Amino acid sequence: MALTREQMAKRVAQELQDGDYVNLGIGIPTLVANYIPSNIQVMLQSENGLLGMGAFPTEAEVDADLINAGKQTVTAVKGAAFFSSADSFAMIRGGNVDLTVLGAFEVDVNGSIASWMIPGKVVKGMGGAMDLVAGSNNIIVTMMHADKDGHSKLLPQCQLPLTGYQCIQRVLTDLALLKVKDGAFHLLERAPGVSVEEIQMKTAGKLVCNDDTPEIDV
Repeated sequence: MALTREQMAKRVAQELQDGDYVNLGIGIPTLVANYIPSNIQVMLQSENGLLGMGAFPTEAEVDADLINAGKQTVTAVKGAAFFSSADSFAMIRGGNVDLTVLGAFEVDVNGSIASWMIPGKVVKGMGGAMDLVAGSNNIIVTMMHADKDGHSKLLPQCQLPLTGYQCIQRVLTDLALLKVKDGAFHLLERAPGVSVEEIQMKTAGKLVCNDDTPEIDV
């Protein structure tokens, strides 16, 4: 069966390395903060000026002044630092973020990503996503494999306005973990109970896979 949002976040958290500086985008990526392995230490960075973001607060811990870039209340870990948004973007643009986790509307076989605009809908702007994809060499996208109408979000070429060009290395969907390489999606793992055939059927872009693909451990 397809992964839940929480299971997707838990699987992404397995990619974190001890000592990493990590930026979590809006949506499913923010949930990753709740599943950081206890045997490692990472520092979560937010565009609005926080380094050392913790898990979401309990009701007793809520501080309305302590928020992430998506305006959700968060906690701060021991050693956290607060600074201006300008300094935060200097960290991002300077290549100081080890891993970025983003949501997306579309990703294509060349690693391009569309994540900020749907034509005909009013949007406030791209936000920090453009800086994040340009300033990080290790980016994971986590999103649904298909949209609400069943159309694949893994495409031969993105149809929506791009956030970044040829910059995505891995994609985790509710059906599969894939690597973007050599103009194709390479299937690394599949959701428990989800067949390779189903993933093939729901992937519009070129898919490279084999029948003995392991299941995602969640």
